[in-house]
Amino acid sequence: MTRALTLDDLLYAGIALAAGLLAAFLLRMLLRWLGRHAERTSWRGDDVLVDALRMIAPWAAVAGGAASAAAALPLTRTVQHNVNQTLTVLVIVAATVSAARVVAGLVQSVTQSRSGVAGSATIFTNITRILVLAIGFMVVLQTLGIPIAPMITALGVGGLAVALALQDTLANLFAGIHILASKTVQPGDYIRLSSGEEGYVEDINWRQTTVRALSNNLVVIPNGQLAKTNMTNFMRPEQKLTILVQAGVSYDSDLEQVERATMEVVAEVMTEITGAIPEHEPAVRFHTFGDSRIGFTVILGVGEFSDQYRIKHEFIKRLHRRYREEGIRIPSPARTVALQQGTVVFPQQRDTEPEPSDMTVARPI
Repeated sequence: MTRALTLDDLLYAGIALAAGLLAAFLLRMLLRWLGRHAERTSWRGDDVLVDALRMIAPWAAVAGGAASAAAALPLTRTVQHNVNQTLTVLVIVAATVSAARVVAGLVQSVTQSRSGVAGSATIFTNITRILVLAIGFMVVLQTLGIPIAPMITALGVGGLAVALALQDTLANLFAGIHILASKTVQPGDYIRLSSGEEGYVEDINWRQTTVRALSNNLVVIPNGQLAKTNMTNFMRPEQKLTILVQAGVSYDSDLEQVERATMEVVAEVMTEITGAIPEHEPAVRFHTFGDSRIGFTVILGVGEFSDQYRIKHEFIKRLHRRYREEGIRIPSPARTVALQQGTVVFPQQRDTEPEPSDMTVARPI
């Protein structure tokens, strides 16, 4: 100490410290009030900024009060330097964490506000947060007097060895970035892989893609594998899609009556069932003279992939009831057994056209 500590020194230091604490309290109350007003706006960016200021502003006020209190005390130059350095590091850490929150929050806000960009994908948010924290860490080291140039050089050399050792991890990382940047898959899409996995994409992070199957089980797929496999995305270019339902009626049916009744059932299902498309135009297409029936296809429109099961269920029930009411017969598969002297002939009866390789089987008795 350069001089003796007096009561006035303690009084001035106490006043400075108390002023810093009071300023931190008032700033916190002000920012809480601003946060309530920010929640009423549609833009999420102001919520992120206010949330970040809630952390940095009170800590800056406390650090300022502590620095003023230290300046009021008769401290040696070394102690004063250490105190100022500690407070500076505290403010830098708080500012770094706040900046990481702001940048990550803004990135997430932008992705949520833009269609075709991953709203819940964590890969962009995590990358930006790590970059900001790394920059803050280097600033702290520089403030403490630790040279960062040799460290950066060592990290560059060691990064090459790490990259060789983590080829699969880095491949998954860049594959995830490529998937999101190309907008081929986004969270919320329903996809089906050539290997058989299918479901809704829950999240795409730095290593893997999480898919929720219709059974509510989670399927974890490495990003590298997802980028290389053949995939069908049922949500792009739009969620609406058409589904085909195969049916058939007997040869003695009036096809005009069949078409009219079927189209009326389709129109009824499209307007009454949740997930159907009311503006969908009914379509019935006859296509096959089968062995026991005339086959046709009914084209239905659904809002998204998972709606098709409910719509098919209701359509088949209502179509079956309507056919029974109008006397339209749906033939069932049959097999005719012809008895001949010395053999039993089994001509096969099918609902579809026989393949060229099909033949009548004759067995001796």
